[in-house]
Amino acid sequence: MDVNAAVAAAAAIAGVLTGVIAMLAFRWSEREQKRPTRTSLHTDPMLPPGVDTVLSVLRSSAVVLDEADAVVKASSAAYALGLVRGGKLSVEPMLQMARDTRRDGEIRQVELDLPRRGTGRGEALAVSARVAPLGSRLVLLLVEDLTEARRIEAVRRDFVANVSHELKTPVGALSLLSEAVMDASEDPEAVERFAGRMQIEATRLTSLVQELIDLSRVQNDDPLEDAEPVRVDELVAEAIDRCRHQAGTKQITMAAAGAAELRVWGNRGQLAAALGNLVENAVNYSPARTRVGIAARRVSVPSGDLIEVAVTDQGIGISDKDKERIFERFYRVDPARSRQTGGTGLGLAIVKHVAASHGGEVTVWSSEGQGSTFTLRLPEAGAARDRALQHPDLDDEDGPTPESASYDPLPAPEVLP
Repeated sequence: MDVNAAVAAAAAIAGVLTGVIAMLAFRWSEREQKRPTRTSLHTDPMLPPGVDTVLSVLRSSAVVLDEADAVVKASSAAYALGLVRGGKLSVEPMLQMARDTRRDGEIRQVELDLPRRGTGRGEALAVSARVAPLGSRLVLLLVEDLTEARRIEAVRRDFVANVSHELKTPVGALSLLSEAVMDASEDPEAVERFAGRMQIEATRLTSLVQELIDLSRVQNDDPLEDAEPVRVDELVAEAIDRCRHQAGTKQITMAAAGAAELRVWGNRGQLAAALGNLVENAVNYSPARTRVGIAARRVSVPSGDLIEVAVTDQGIGISDKDKERIFERFYRVDPARSRQTGGTGLGLAIVKHVAASHGGEVTVWSSEGQGSTFTLRLPEAGAARDRALQHPDLDDEDGPTPESASYDPLPAPEVLP
């Protein structure tokens, strides 16, 4: 009996001790969790209430530094720009601005050019950095990427300068020719000759103004607001009719093939202008008694079927260095020849913008002395595919349909006078 009592007493004492030890361990764990650690000094709880939320919605790259210049908070954009690396601000001028602001509390702002992340080559990043105190211990750095804004501003300045130059040439010529007409008022032949030159310059000026309007329209308007299925053969016929007179004067043969039953989705007016510009360039830059071909086909890509319209000439061709720039506004491969043909340097720029705004692209193949091929690729209108599905009897079970067959070699084109 005494042994059992002793065992029971020992068990009770052990239970009490276990409970005391567990309670002490729990209290110690709570105290350790509340005690600030070295890592917790650099986490979000240090930020004033609401700052984290505000920084998360800012478009600017945001970095918060503590009194030791360690990064407390940084947005994903700051990492993408390469501002933060290894938990430190990697741009020394910005780091010095932060130290100066921490010392005197003044807000500072500066614009800097930073090298591209990963390499020191290529176009520099233009940024605007603004540093301000955030409480008594932290400093906030906001960085705005100005690279695209600067590029657009440079393009705008070049555009204004080019437009001024292009308008100045025909306007100046008209002024001089009008003076010549007045001086030669008693010479009918001279008056007729000068008047003819005035008509040429006036036509050139009208074309330039119209193409500037067209370029502005395709850049600012959304062509898909008025989009509709457009027959490719109608676009080709309109482009050929537009250049029929110039081609006849130079005895250039124009031929079309493959456009029947193909449709693209987009703004009819803009698509007609784009294809017309390609055909007009092919005629203008081709020697006499040569051939210009317009061929169309459907091509399949992972994102869906595309309609490909290729315009091929037997002209002077384009060098490799010029092919990279021919879609720039006012760029001319041969300025002297452009003056003879009346080119403004805006036609291919319009084609590029029309293709891009319709979800397509324009490419060029060319070899000097052998000619060029400009290819316009545009999304196919869904109505064309729906119509094909409604008439399965047109498909050949043993092979591809005529519309989906390989397009090489081209079928015999229809020659249009």
